[in-house]
Amino acid sequence: MSKKVRLIKKTSRTFLLIGLVLALLSTVVLYFYTKYQLENELEEVLYSAEARVESALASGRVVSSLPPFAEINEVESLQAKFLKDTIIYDPSQDEMELFKELSVYKTINGKNYQITIREMVLESKDFLFAIVLSNVAIFGLAFVFLFYFNTKRNLQLWHPFFKNLEQMKRFSLTTKAQLELVDSDVLEFSELKNEILTLTNKVRTDYETLKQFTEDVSHEMQTPLAIIQAKIDNIINASEINDKQFEEITSIQKDIQRLKQLNKRITTLTKIDNNQFINIETVDISQLINEKVESFKELQLAELFYKSSEILKVSMDPYLADILVNNLISNAVKYSKKGELITIITTQTSLVVSNLGEKPLEHPEKLFHRFYRESNGVKSTGLGLAIVKKICDLYQFEVTYEFEGKQHIFSIHFS
Repeated sequence: MSKKVRLIKKTSRTFLLIGLVLALLSTVVLYFYTKYQLENELEEVLYSAEARVESALASGRVVSSLPPFAEINEVESLQAKFLKDTIIYDPSQDEMELFKELSVYKTINGKNYQITIREMVLESKDFLFAIVLSNVAIFGLAFVFLFYFNTKRNLQLWHPFFKNLEQMKRFSLTTKAQLELVDSDVLEFSELKNEILTLTNKVRTDYETLKQFTEDVSHEMQTPLAIIQAKIDNIINASEINDKQFEEITSIQKDIQRLKQLNKRITTLTKIDNNQFINIETVDISQLINEKVESFKELQLAELFYKSSEILKVSMDPYLADILVNNLISNAVKYSKKGELITIITTQTSLVVSNLGEKPLEHPEKLFHRFYRESNGVKSTGLGLAIVKKICDLYQFEVTYEFEGKQHIFSIHFS
């Protein structure tokens, strides 16, 4: 993905690039155009001077040569006129100078003359560079002036947009505070503001509806499940049942417990998605793990070993912290045989839970997907690790899985 650039910086960069290209093009065009005009003007001066000399000779006046600027010589035969550049020593400057030379052959009053007129070229070049340099200086000053006022004007023009953007960044569904958007005299920005208000109000309404629906569904499901559970308990206590009936009823009870757990976990995922956990506290994860380890040891489901080099404390919702630790340990216990060692290690910034395994997972990339189960041998909701991933994403923790040395290793890095 390309690097993001601020709008003002990008428009300013575009302005600078276009201005630079235009400055270069205009300077080049001005240089060649001025050069062309100066050369034409220089030739006109030469032809004008030659015409004056010719007119003077025709009137019978004596015209003397003025080297190196004018030379009049009588010749035996006429030749074609020519115009060329030549280098001649200039006594007044005591150096070689570049001249434009016009030589014309004319018959005047019965005599053949070679009229040679010269004009210094260096003066015209200096004039040319002076014009171009002046143009660059004026263009540069105008460019800096326009760039400054263009940037300042853009900042004023886009101010409502940036202000509303900051308001959108602070927008939260969990608060009922209304967005205080800035209006603008620019039609598009004004329409954008109205659309944002309409959209955020609709999103907030939909969020409240979904939140209420989730809570209602969760509550309504718990009631019939509790009633079913109570009726089953009454059947067991009030009636004599055989072994087969007892197994079936026990299976029903387990299914009810799974439904309760499924309902609870779906509700938790929905609340996380809806950003309903906003209670941020400093949670002692090390102490929380110790409590979980003692609880699992009492159930005698697995052999847990906890090692902590430093106390691990994390800023997050305490309820979600409890779910995070419980789901990781429960997952390891669930997929371990009774008596197998489960290792839990914490540092100041990480939590690692590992349990024995015969082979790596076939699809580790799906491990944190909702309702994904690697094997149907163990009955589970398929949501435990999905909730772990969702909690980590919420607080920008990094959760990883790897299989190494016949160990399934789950790691969470909190910073």
